[in-house]
Amino acid sequence: MKLYTFFRGSSPFRLRIALNLKGLPYEAIAVHLGKGEHRKSDFGAINPQQLLPALVLDDGHVLNQSLAIIEYLDETHPNPPLIPKEPKARARVRSLSLLVACEIHPLNNARTLAYLRKQMGQSEEQVSAWYRHWIADGLAKLEAEMTRGPGTGKFSHGDAPTMADCCLVPQIFNAQRFNCELAPYPTLMRVYAECMKLEAFDRAQPSKQPDAE
Repeated sequence: MKLYTFFRGSSPFRLRIALNLKGLPYEAIAVHLGKGEHRKSDFGAINPQQLLPALVLDDGHVLNQSLAIIEYLDETHPNPPLIPKEPKARARVRSLSLLVACEIHPLNNARTLAYLRKQMGQSEEQVSAWYRHWIADGLAKLEAEMTRGPGTGKFSHGDAPTMADCCLVPQIFNAQRFNCELAPYPTLMRVYAECMKLEAFDRAQPSKQPDAE
């Protein structure tokens, strides 16, 4: 398989974790978001969304959108499972994952911040304030969900990594990069620390990618 990725992107980071947890080998192909390489026609021919990640399967079929790809991997390579089989547990893992992928990340990804700077004329101080506000808002919601009920264990759900952890870890990395205050989220940070003890998470982190800067 070929994974089109960018070392610092949260969505490719999620998928690198999932592939590592599954023990699936892949060829990493770097697409530099900062240089606009995702908007070039050669990548657009692979993924018309012009977004990362994109995973090209052995038969040439292209998958995109990180959570959809993780679900595909879980269906085709079920061990170890990243999404529980029991319906309520399955819904919880999806909910935690979507809280990061749909509620937190879109407000703080590179496209949004670039638009604030260039089209809206916001200063770096204003952009940072925007980022920290929405990180705090989203992580507070995630902390509340993780401390409610018995579902949270050693990891976001239970005692083995799931898709929710694939989403949590990149979001915490980004929050650390922007010097966000993380002390108010002890459950999230405890789970994050457990994740980073695992080789699959550690090997996926931005600083260990071939295209790291």
